Formats: sequence, structure tokens, C-alpha cells
Amino acid sequence: MAKILFVVSGADHWTLADGTAHPTGFWAEEAVAPYRAFTDAGHEVVVATPGGVVPTVDRGSLAPEFNGGQEGADAVAAGLEAFEELRRPVALEGVDPDAYDAVYYPGGHGPMEDLAVDPVSGRLLARVLASGKPLGVVCHGPAALLAATGPDGRSAFAGYRLTGFTNTEEAQAGFADKAKWLLQDRLVALGADFQEGEPWAPFVITDRNLITGQNPASSVPLAAELLNRLG
Repeated sequence: MAKILFVVSGADHWTLADGTAHPTGFWAEEAVAPYRAFTDAGHEVVVATPGGVVPTVDRGSLAPEFNGGQEGADAVAAGLEAFEELRRPVALEGVDPDAYDAVYYPGGHGPMEDLAVDPVSGRLLARVLASGKPLGVVCHGPAALLAATGPDGRSAFAGYRLTGFTNTEEAQAGFADKAKWLLQDRLVALGADFQEGEPWAPFVITDRNLITGQNPASSVPLAAELLNRLG
């Protein structure tokens, strides 16, 4: 049995370019679907958040239109209810990454607010990347990569092939012209080799031990790839 660390945003809002606080948090499917895959395979999941705060779910991620209808929305809500570890997170500041076999970051706009500038998360990411252990990051979760620097002061992820929520998807979601910055732009700027699939379709990129997914639909295939790496 492996022990998998879920690093989840502790933010309950995302500050837009005009200073407005947009209610957000983590995206339900991106937490629930991998959790189910990992625990069904017999693995243990531990949730960590900055400060150990109980994470906030983005209420929009529970809507039927984002879950293929009411039945899908009900299934995600039930999965969220069963995800007890979300209600008793540990503090990210006290986490020893050596105690885990893999690390996973779900998205939602929350990471754009806190994990993108969190040095504790950044150090953990750089350490896990260097360790060779599977590191899975999906959708807006790659915002956390912006805080990770290597020994030379450059981004720890410079030169890595990866993906994340695209400018096209952010525009279609209605936020591209409201955001302070766009995730794809920042990942390109740090020197990553950003790969872009079709909007909203599953798209997963692997490079060495890094596994990234573009959007919520990518969380299931990403979890499958991470499980393959665990053997």
C-alpha cells in the first residue's frame, strides 16, 4: 500500500484584476475522482493544506452542467462526502515529503490565489520532483509550480513538458479578461514546454516523474498514470 499526499489549496476566493474576490476553492471532480481511484487500489491518502485549514470546494464544480448532468453531480457530491480526509487536513508546513510515495495537486482557481506564491509548497514540489517519485498536477494545480525554484534559482520545472488549464479554456470559462494573469502564460514564461490539447478534452502529459493534466476531464487518466507508476 502506498501513501499519497494530496496538496489542496486553502483559498476560498481568487482575487481578480479589478480587486474583486471571486468565490472559489478546489474543483470537486479533480479531488474526488483521483481519491476514489487511489483508495479503490488500496492506497492511503493524506490531505495537506497551507496552515491545515479545511479546504473549500468551489461550489460551481458541483453544478450539473459541469458534471454531465444531475446524476454526475450527485455522484461527485457523494464522493466529496465520502472523502473524509478533506475534513481533517494536516498543515503543509509540517509535511515531510519523504514519508509519501507520491504527491498529487488538484486544481480549481484556489491554487492561483495561494499555492502559486507559497514557498513551502514550492520547496516540496522541487524536492519531490528531484526525488523521482510520481508527481501529479492537474488543471489550475500547476499554478503551484510557479513557486518552485531549483538550486540555481531558476524554476525547478524549466524545460519540462507539461500542461495545465489553457488560455483558450480560461477564455471560454469567462475569466481570461478578468484574471491578473493566465496560467499558460506564466508556465511558458518560467521555461516550461507547455503542451495544449483540445479544450475540455482529456489530455495528460508525462515527462520523467511529472504527470500533468490539462483540465477536469484529465483527472481520471492522470490518476491512472500515477497508479501505473506506483506499480
